[in-house]
Amino acid sequence: MANILTSLIKTVITGFLLLFAIIFLISNITEFYFDYGFITFLFRWLHVLAGIMWIGLLWYFNFVQIPSMPNIPDEQKPAVSKFIAPKALFWFRWGAVATLATGLILAHLNGYLHDAMTLNTNNAKYFMIGIGMWLGIIMAFNVWAIIWPNQKKALGIISVDASEKAAAAKKAMLFSRTNTLLSIPMLYCMVGAQNLY
Repeated sequence: MANILTSLIKTVITGFLLLFAIIFLISNITEFYFDYGFITFLFRWLHVLAGIMWIGLLWYFNFVQIPSMPNIPDEQKPAVSKFIAPKALFWFRWGAVATLATGLILAHLNGYLHDAMTLNTNNAKYFMIGIGMWLGIIMAFNVWAIIWPNQKKALGIISVDASEKAAAAKKAMLFSRTNTLLSIPMLYCMVGAQNLY
């Protein structure tokens, strides 16, 4: 077991193998079909999985990394800025894309994409999930158009002078905080809409 858990790829593969075993067991107990209902469920699960990656990293940055940086000795900060942050930002960016893509596919499969995107007030569920979707779209835009370009400067991936580097770090932090702020009502709308009719 330690051989599996010491490798991230082996851990993830084993997680999927366990999932397939559970699906097989469930299919032997109940009628389980790989039909349209399963496809919509699969995209909901993928949407939640990607969302955990994205928002989990957003909250890691805002609740752990940003507040901890002033307490890290200067000689140790490159460990975060050169190794940890770029890797975390990779998964953060692509988690945003995966969350957005699977969410839009899920809305299409469930037939409410248009009503949600146009914030149809005739249906409370679609209106509420539409608010969540628009907040998620704004957040994904912030990730790719503002946070990531500024983080590249702040982390030294793109060379800029010290004043521009400091300004970029501040801008990235402020938009990361904006996304943290937006994540609270976004998650409420996404989850709450499931309880409306």
